[in-house]
Amino acid sequence: ICVPLIPHLLNRFFGQLCVQGSALQVLEQIQQPVVVVAVVGLYRTGKSYLMNRLAGKQTGFALGSTIESKTKGIWMWCVPHPTKAATTLVLLDTEGLGDVDKGDSKHDTRIFSLAVLLSSTLVLNSRGTIDNRAIEELQYVTELTEYIKIKSPDEAVDDAEFVKFFPSFIWAVRDFTLQLNIDGKDTTEDEYLEFALKLKLGNSSQVNNYNLPRECIRKYFPSRKCFTFPFPTNPDNVSYLETLDPAEISKRFLEVTGRFCQFIFDQSQVKNLKDGHTVTGRVLGHLVKTYVDTIASGAVPCLENAVISMALIENEAAVKEGLEVYQSGMEELKKSFPLELNEITSEHQCFSLMATQTFMKRSFRDSDGKHLEAIIHQFDSYLWDNEKASEAKCESLLSVLSEPMTERTNQGFYATAGGYDLFCQDLEDIVNQYNTLAYQEVKVLEKFLQQKVAVTTAILQADDKLTENERRICEERERAVLLEQEMKAQEQRQRQLEEKMVIEEQNNEERVRQVIQKMEEEMFVQQQETKRAMDSKLREQAALMGKGFQENANKMASEIEQLRRRNKEVEDSKSRELAKMIADQERRNAQSMEVLRQQHRQQMAAINSRPRPASRSCSVQ
Repeated sequence: ICVPLIPHLLNRFFGQLCVQGSALQVLEQIQQPVVVVAVVGLYRTGKSYLMNRLAGKQTGFALGSTIESKTKGIWMWCVPHPTKAATTLVLLDTEGLGDVDKGDSKHDTRIFSLAVLLSSTLVLNSRGTIDNRAIEELQYVTELTEYIKIKSPDEAVDDAEFVKFFPSFIWAVRDFTLQLNIDGKDTTEDEYLEFALKLKLGNSSQVNNYNLPRECIRKYFPSRKCFTFPFPTNPDNVSYLETLDPAEISKRFLEVTGRFCQFIFDQSQVKNLKDGHTVTGRVLGHLVKTYVDTIASGAVPCLENAVISMALIENEAAVKEGLEVYQSGMEELKKSFPLELNEITSEHQCFSLMATQTFMKRSFRDSDGKHLEAIIHQFDSYLWDNEKASEAKCESLLSVLSEPMTERTNQGFYATAGGYDLFCQDLEDIVNQYNTLAYQEVKVLEKFLQQKVAVTTAILQADDKLTENERRICEERERAVLLEQEMKAQEQRQRQLEEKMVIEEQNNEERVRQVIQKMEEEMFVQQQETKRAMDSKLREQAALMGKGFQENANKMASEIEQLRRRNKEVEDSKSRELAKMIADQERRNAQSMEVLRQQHRQQMAAINSRPRPASRSCSVQ
């Protein structure tokens, strides 16, 4: 679907950018990484045709057939990437630069800056040749440092850093009629571009003005490529290019168009944020909103601030997604409650790790590592629910098993000589059946026997067959039974706590492992980002030295050294951040485990402080 991403509202006094809600909705649905290709250039130069070809369609982006600029603002088209699996190709067609109807001299630079900020490949479309006039019309490049900041405006950063974060640069020259020949030698399109971007020696204002846009292109963009397109067809048919039969279009033009599209498909990289986080469609939507809102407020878009803003949004959403994964699994499991502790802890471990993986997949710059602490508390809640379900089931079972004995008690069946032995036998049968059928819920049995103390005592006292001494012995045995059941219940809770400690220790180790892996992946992408910038600057330095621009080469050497130093500082900072994150995670893990160990010690002390029963009653076997 081709939709306006950033339409602009114009009147006689001002132009204002805003974000189209329908475009954000489209991006919100794209969970895949995106390759973003933006095309910029003077109006009425055929930008939309190239974007339609990249989309693999004849039509889509509006093509104009009059002198009026057809595209307003920035239009977006999202299609599956032709050569990269599980990737979306996002095409941005910008309104033509230099449209006399805009009435706002800064509007073009804002559009150009947004194209640079949002894209991973920037296509500059022009007509004729790459001559001095064409380059002078590209004054927007020289103004980029005023419209884009890497860090907050009050923090000075050399514009040499731009090459780390700017897109690749492609110059598409339309209606090119010259021979690719320099000094009598055949040359390639790329050599033609480098020739056009060649600097002049000297320090006069005229030379500086000549060199400035060329220096900016060479300095800001990490790679450059050129394509020269011949006339596509008879001049009378150019306005109807999208409706022409391919047979009416120049084979040479179609051949260059094919090479252009294939190069972009093969070479354009997935869009990354500063610090190396891969941009999905959803993240791209957030970026658009952040940058446009910043421009609308009168401020300058800042890459660092955008990353911080994205981290807050994405990490909050990542926590929510992770918890939803955990809750979804546990809520389904809850339908089967009650379960044995080893079953529920095993499932908890599985869903907890799935939740962590879900969080890690979406999050970035998670400096505090507190993302899934809520899972531990939720696990306690599910354990409580499972325990209550187990208790309810066991209480229901005991109620059914003891119903005949209750009826006999109410009927006075045990209120006879020898009734105590009969009662003990019936109670023993109930306990044996319970132990066979129940979920080892000792606590419920303990509670049941406690409830029978008054009945047992009354029957014992009423049994005329027993002597007073025998009654005292039976009372001691009953107390021993209750004590033994209480100890069994405590020991069961102890085993459950120990199982929980083992599972949490394993989960903690896995969470730390995933945190380390995530940080290492981000550091690797940052290193690749820096390497790309360093390679670009080293090429420029070699080219400058080869052309005799020693002063410029020396300046470039200084920039390279600064880039190395800053990269070392970033790597050291990341290493410290990783060490702190791991230490914080391990500290929180240790605190969590210490709480469990404290409970363990208290339960052990309670078990050890109780006297062991000397004998067993007939009530429990």
